[in-house]
Amino acid sequence: MLYGVPILALNMMGNNVIRAEGKPTFAMVSMIIPSVDMLVVGPEDPLVKGITDFCKGEPDLKDLLIVGPSKRGALLEGSKERAKEFMAMYQIPTAAYESFTIESLEAGKTFLETLSAPYVLKADGLAAGKGVLILNDLAEAKTELENMLKNQKFGEASAKVVIEEFLDGIELSVFVLTDGKNYKILPTAKDYKRIGEGDTGLNTGGMGAISPVPFADAELMQKIEERIVKPTVNGLTEENIDYKGFIFIGLIKVGKEPYVIEYNVRMGDPETEVVLPRVKSDLVEVLAKTAEGKLNEVDLEIDERAATTVMMVSGGYPEAYEKAKEITGIENVNVEDALVFHAGTTLKDGKVVTNGGRVIAVTAFGEDYKQALKKSYQNVEKLQFDKMYFRKDLGFDLA
Repeated sequence: MLYGVPILALNMMGNNVIRAEGKPTFAMVSMIIPSVDMLVVGPEDPLVKGITDFCKGEPDLKDLLIVGPSKRGALLEGSKERAKEFMAMYQIPTAAYESFTIESLEAGKTFLETLSAPYVLKADGLAAGKGVLILNDLAEAKTELENMLKNQKFGEASAKVVIEEFLDGIELSVFVLTDGKNYKILPTAKDYKRIGEGDTGLNTGGMGAISPVPFADAELMQKIEERIVKPTVNGLTEENIDYKGFIFIGLIKVGKEPYVIEYNVRMGDPETEVVLPRVKSDLVEVLAKTAEGKLNEVDLEIDERAATTVMMVSGGYPEAYEKAKEITGIENVNVEDALVFHAGTTLKDGKVVTNGGRVIAVTAFGEDYKQALKKSYQNVEKLQFDKMYFRKDLGFDLA
């Protein structure tokens, strides 16, 4: 853990993985990783708070390779308003919007009246993926806008709220790795956020994902690259933003056209569990070239097979749930068919037990997503813990 959140540090000598424990402040970084050659910052919070800038300003860390954008670059995720302004500046297709604060609350309510349902309200700042509301009733939308701005429903994150035009289509995610000038497009993915089958119920951190996205054909991907990826990277270059890392582009396909819903400045979960397993190239080498500004020297090799992941969660998640439930059957997972990713687990008295809402993700490969899903589910069935829940309908909207 670094700054209270997970950070992956790679020691290039033998590609050893080092995890520093505890909750240090930025000032303790140089003491924690004196022999580490590369730091890959995973979560958004330390990026938005400027960990990359801090490390680059420390004499003891001057040779450290860092994969993660500067504080200014991280604003693409740290502020919905900034992201929208960036897209407008570089003519990147996105939904129409306006942003409001407590001082312009009434203007925000009036703006809602100019829109048609559903109404999309987004907390401007970081809200752990829970700061977006999509509402069908105008009166409810006005009430929730007041709750966000006046009653701080999402804390400081909703001190400013972006109200967007609703776009009706199917979502997908595109991941880009860039050194601020050069870029590589990683495999596409589609995740499933709602807790209930048929995409119903509350939003979660993600209940599963599929890669590649079947409807992301060559024509759509060309539009995405030309209209979204290139202008995004060119915009970073034009503004002299230090950006060496991942760009997660959340998209929606409306008819045949792609629009940007949001940027993240790191890999997303659970998409990571299907995207990175499909990267056949040496990931450490690819990341090192990114940090060195030499990504153009990399030939990215991608596994052509499909990959799917199914997330098992604690009963009650994303609301109240219990921990310390023993997990059994991990040893029965077919390692030739599947990868087991631990999320909310820990060791207790020599046993693996639950320690969070999203507990374990099981990834499998197949010739297509249907075959991969079948293998994921077959291996999920080998695992057990009290009140275990997972969605059985992933890919329902792709058939």
